[in-house]
Formats: sequence, C-alpha cells, structure tokens
Amino acid sequence: MIEIMLMKTQLLKKMLLVPMCIAIIGCSSKIKIIDSPVSLPGNFSKSGNEILPEKWWMSFNDPNLNGLMNEAIGNNFSILSAWDRLTQAEQIAVKRGADLFPKINYTSDASRNRRETLKTKKYSSNFSAGLTLSYEVDLWGEIRSSQQAAVLDAIAAQEDVYAAAITLTSSVAKTWYQLAEVKQATTVLNQQVISNQNVLDIITTQFSKGKVGAADVYRQQQLVESTRGKLIKAQESMVVLQHQLSVLLGKSPALSWKDEDIKLIKLPAFPETGLPSSTVQNRPDIQRAFKSIQAADKRVAVAIADQYPRLSIFVGVESSSDDIDNLFDDWVSNLTANVIGPLYDAGLRKAEVLRTKGTLSERINNYGQAILVALKETEDAISQEAYQKLYLDNLNQQLKLARQVYDSTELNYLKGRLDYIRVLDSLVSQQNLEITELNGRRVLIERRIDLCKAIAGSWEIQRPEPKEINN
Repeated sequence: MIEIMLMKTQLLKKMLLVPMCIAIIGCSSKIKIIDSPVSLPGNFSKSGNEILPEKWWMSFNDPNLNGLMNEAIGNNFSILSAWDRLTQAEQIAVKRGADLFPKINYTSDASRNRRETLKTKKYSSNFSAGLTLSYEVDLWGEIRSSQQAAVLDAIAAQEDVYAAAITLTSSVAKTWYQLAEVKQATTVLNQQVISNQNVLDIITTQFSKGKVGAADVYRQQQLVESTRGKLIKAQESMVVLQHQLSVLLGKSPALSWKDEDIKLIKLPAFPETGLPSSTVQNRPDIQRAFKSIQAADKRVAVAIADQYPRLSIFVGVESSSDDIDNLFDDWVSNLTANVIGPLYDAGLRKAEVLRTKGTLSERINNYGQAILVALKETEDAISQEAYQKLYLDNLNQQLKLARQVYDSTELNYLKGRLDYIRVLDSLVSQQNLEITELNGRRVLIERRIDLCKAIAGSWEIQRPEPKEINN
C-alpha cells in the first residue's frame, strides 16, 4: 500500500510540472499607479498644532463618548454588514485566484456483473481509478488580471468598512451632543417656567389690587404656557434622541440616559489639518475610489485578453482491473492540449472592451469628484467653525444686553414708568436667547465633528465573527 501511495505522489508531481512550466510564458500584469485627476492646493485655509488622534473622538476628552464609540463600532449592524461585504469580496478574490492553478480530480468506479444461462452462472468484476488534471494557460494575463481586480475590490471593501466607521462615529457624537443640548435646554426651560410663574403670581396680585389690567395677566399666562409647550417639545426630543442613540449602538430603543447629567463640552484646540495631498489620500472613501479605478483597469485587461485564443491542457491517468489487488499495476495516461479562439462574435467582445473602458473612465471621474468633495468638506468645516465662533460670541453679547434690558424694564415697570408689554418683550427676548445660545454651542461642537470627519483616516478595528443561524 505504501508503494502505491509513493507511486501516486510521483505521478501527481509530474502532472503538476507540465502546467507550471507552461505558465512561465504567461504575461505578467502590473497594477498601474494613477495620478490625481484634480489639482490639489498646497495648504488648507487653516491648520492648528494639535495632531488629531487616529480615533478622532479621543480629542474631545469625553469619557462617556469614548465608551459609546467602542460599543457602537462593535455592535452597530451597518458596520457588521460592511464586514460581511468585505468577507464576500475576499472570498471572490480567492475564487478568482484558484483559476491560476490546475484543477485535479480523482475518479473511481466498481462494477459487478452476473451472466446466467440455463446451465451456468458467471460473475465478473471491474474496478477502475484515475486522476485528471485540467489547466488553462494564462497566455495573455486574463486570469491574473481578473484575480487582481477581485483583490482590489476586496481592498476597496475594507476601505468601505473604515468609511462606515467614520460615518457611524460622527453620527454617534452628533447625537450624543444633541442629547446634551436638549437635556440642558430642559433645565433652562424648567427654570424659565418657574420664573414666569413667579412673575404671573406678582401680576395677578397687582391685578387684584387694580394696579394692572386683565390683559397683562393674560399675556403672562400665555408666556407661561408657551414656555411649558417648549419644555414638552424638548422632552419629546430627549426621548427620541435616546432611541436614536440606542439604535446606533446596536440596541433596542431605550431611555438609557434619562437620568444622566450630560453637558456640552468645551471645544478642544484646533487640530492640524495637514497638507491636502496627504489628508485627502488618508480618507477611506478616497482610497476606496482609487482602488475601484485600479480594479476597473484590470477588467479592461480581462476584456482585451478575452479577444485572443485560449490554451488548455488536460492530463489523465487511469487504471482498471478485474481484481482490486491489481488495480494499480497498469496505468493508461493521456495528455491533451486544445486551443480555442473567437472567429466571429458579432462584436460581442469588442463591445465588452468598450464597456469596461467606459466603466474605467467613469470611476476616474468619480475619483476626481470624491477628491473635490473631500476638499470642500474640509474647507466648509474650517469656515463654518470660524463663523460659528463669531456667531456664538455675538449671541453671548446679545444675551448679556437682553438681561440688562429686562432688568431695566422690570424696574421701570414696578415704578410705573412703563407698561407691561415692554417688560414682556424683553423677557421673551432674553429667554429665547438662552435657548439659542445653547443651540449655538452645540452647533459649534458639530462643526468640529464635521472637520474631524473630513480629515480622519482609518484605525485598527477588531473584526467580528460572521453570524450564523443556530439550529
């Protein structure tokens, strides 16, 4: 039995040697380097001195946010689906690569025949076994180009995972600080309701003494109810935002943060934006577009090679015997080569070449557009943060003046120098500005999130195990 196995091993080596030698004449297929179709500026309009961490949200120094990010990246179903798409792309590349190697199969057969006449019965047996090898010589690099295109697709799919992670983390951060804004707004609105109710009590007392008219009482009652209405809407937003945050973390909607005291953070130092050429190329979505161009270029090579003849090799070895003990004593082998090529296809292959070239051109244009969008997003975020800071300073100045106006009108009203409508206008203006200032602080944080998203690159993410159906 050992001798039989050694014989089969030596035979297999000889069968593999034939296609491996012929494969040497196959064309190599290099991956081309592609220049940017967009002229990049030398610098962004602004840059800081703080280097942005790979996990960009770490720059916010918010431990609660850090915990949310770890949970979201590990459990968000959109990220998990992106990982699954990567797995699919990788295995397609493996399948394409398998075409570069011979296909070896074994065959075996056993039969038992009975022949019966009036006087005799005869039995005969037959056993056979064999090995077959088939191989297509990659003369024009078609198979290798197809395999390289699939590998590039897999790399692009990996960049999709990183791009999805950046999008997810920015959504988590924005939702978190929207929740912080609403929570602080409910606190402010509760204080406003109490303050407005106190004023209503004073005016009601004055009305009972005949010092003010009923219209003043009604106006203040309307303000109390209006403030309570705003509080109700803020409470609604607080519930919805908690549901939204739960789903981003891959959990069922829940009020997991209803009792937490969440605050809007103070904005960290402005990060270093880097050179446009390096920052843009650091973005996963740009890298994904770049790899898709290279994959499309490889598929053009596949379409061109498909116009030329193909050389295939078939090697077969078979043994048969009427006695299984003697099965491997004698062998019959054959070697076959065939060439097949297109003679007339009504323009089918030429059309495929033109189609793949059109796809390549489209992806080059998409790559250029992606670069422009990346530059725009970065410059937009830089400018919007700068203007939001100016706007927030203006709001703070308005709020300071509004408080002074209210204090002055309230005093003059109590002295009988002004009617109540002036006091009410100043009070409404002050309270509206308090809520607007909170919103302005949150928007400023979002502008920084937008900037981090625009210049962030990839970071190491633990790959999850694929899901299976449990029986």
